[in-house]
Amino acid sequence: MTLSLTTYTDAIKEHSEALARLAPSAMDLSVEHCPGWAVEDLLRHLIEVQWFWATIVEQRLDAPVEEGRPTDVAKDGLVERFLSGADHLVQVLSSATQSDHVWTWAPLQHDVAFVTRHQVQEIAVHHWDAAHASGTEVVIASDVATDAIAEFLTVSVSSVSDPADPPRAPFDGVLGLRCSDVNEGWTVRDAPAPGTIGFREGVDVGVPTLTASSSDLLLWLYARKNVAGDAAANQLGERLHALSFMD
Repeated sequence: MTLSLTTYTDAIKEHSEALARLAPSAMDLSVEHCPGWAVEDLLRHLIEVQWFWATIVEQRLDAPVEEGRPTDVAKDGLVERFLSGADHLVQVLSSATQSDHVWTWAPLQHDVAFVTRHQVQEIAVHHWDAAHASGTEVVIASDVATDAIAEFLTVSVSSVSDPADPPRAPFDGVLGLRCSDVNEGWTVRDAPAPGTIGFREGVDVGVPTLTASSSDLLLWLYARKNVAGDAAANQLGERLHALSFMD
């Protein structure tokens, strides 16, 4: 965790509450980047996701849990159930020792801190999805977005610690990602294992670079927004997406 616990939990709470405010009038609207879903389906997904991770952390489980999954919520009760689940998740994460061992899907990190950090991305990106469906715009705070970008490059792409199976085509290049709103950037390059990448903070001089606000760069990583650079940067950006587990 690179931000304070309060920053993470406040972000989960704020994005959840904002999504809940817009959901009642958007339930039947299509979610562009979640094929086949309406906002109703997005809410159902988030109810299950937040229940799942709250249960994992609250019970300090070392394996995934399925029993008790809230799948039968009536449509007219979705917003209320979503808000109560988000509040419970925040309470559980806030009161937990972040170093406590729990099951996660990340090979190198099995602790509460991983859950806390990643659940910010889960709700922030899906808040953007619901807002986008309703024709409004969400800008993710720069501290949250830059932290999420670093976490994405660590755990959500094919890497030496978590290679894609089956192996994917190599990145075969060096790409800079630069924030236009804050002094943050990253350089992505091939890792030793075929079809994996690594990264470091900072942008190497002279490398093809994609530049956008921290919020837009994160949403680009999640294939929600387009970020355009020169031909070389665009091509490397496509290869990075091809090595992502979220694309």
